[in-house]
Amino acid sequence: MSVSPALKKIAISIGDLNGIGFEIALKAHQIARSRCEPIYCVSPHNAANAAALLGVKLCEDFVCAGNESAIAIRGGEIDAAAGGASFESFVQAVDLAARGEAEAIVTLPINKASWSAAGLRYKGHTDYLRERFGGGLIMALGCPKRFVALYTDHIPLREVARHIAQEPLSEFLIRLWRFTRFEPIGVLGLNPHAGDRGAIGEEETIINAAIQTANERLKRPVFEGAIVPDAAFTPKAIERYPLIAAMYHDQGLAPLKALFFDESINITLGLPFKRTSVDHGTAFDIAYKNQNPSIASYLNAVSAAINDLWS
Repeated sequence: MSVSPALKKIAISIGDLNGIGFEIALKAHQIARSRCEPIYCVSPHNAANAAALLGVKLCEDFVCAGNESAIAIRGGEIDAAAGGASFESFVQAVDLAARGEAEAIVTLPINKASWSAAGLRYKGHTDYLRERFGGGLIMALGCPKRFVALYTDHIPLREVARHIAQEPLSEFLIRLWRFTRFEPIGVLGLNPHAGDRGAIGEEETIINAAIQTANERLKRPVFEGAIVPDAAFTPKAIERYPLIAAMYHDQGLAPLKALFFDESINITLGLPFKRTSVDHGTAFDIAYKNQNPSIASYLNAVSAAINDLWS
């Protein structure tokens, strides 16, 4: 008689309890449970209270592995206690994966203002991961049709241009290929019309040099560009480049979310374990209001944590 393979253990960072994260995890539990063995990093007390606010009871197989801390859940509010609890949930999930007790982690949305209210110095998940595991991590977001890797992510827009330098950019591109082994990868220019040969900006000269350097070091034509940014999300461009590198956050994510909002996920490349996340926020405006938030991004994140995205 054949034996079914054991399901992978996935640590679920529950996110901000004042947002929609817990509702999504609860709503998607049975589907997620059929794909993996989820370990929810939340205290049984907080989980039971959140479920009660949603008018449901926890399933017996909803495994809560969090500590016994308790907070008052205030749906839709920025709150220091909720920010601290969401950070604790995240660190516990990371610890489980780092110790080999989970094969991957999936993170539900945190609220940056609540983290700040809790006195945390991190702007988000990736900042903490970079401090703990090294600064070479890459934030990539999207879905199989189109992923966007970010050269710069959470920095002010006015600072982006001064970060465009040949050696750091070529090193970023090489890491991106080594993390994914995907090709070809399109690289966006920074300026409108990709600089129009210097008429609208000169950063593309640096970007093109970085592309050439990366391809020479890899001894293969992995990277192509600099691509005109406003043409990078046409159907032909998406077909040609399922993976692109964007120079800054909104350059890649604004069109990505316009096209693939419900499908997209967030992935941290370069960790010793897989980390995926939903590609949306806490949606405080609909939390605990029976507004039926979409579970698509979460389930895609669970599937990506289990499977090989780049094969």
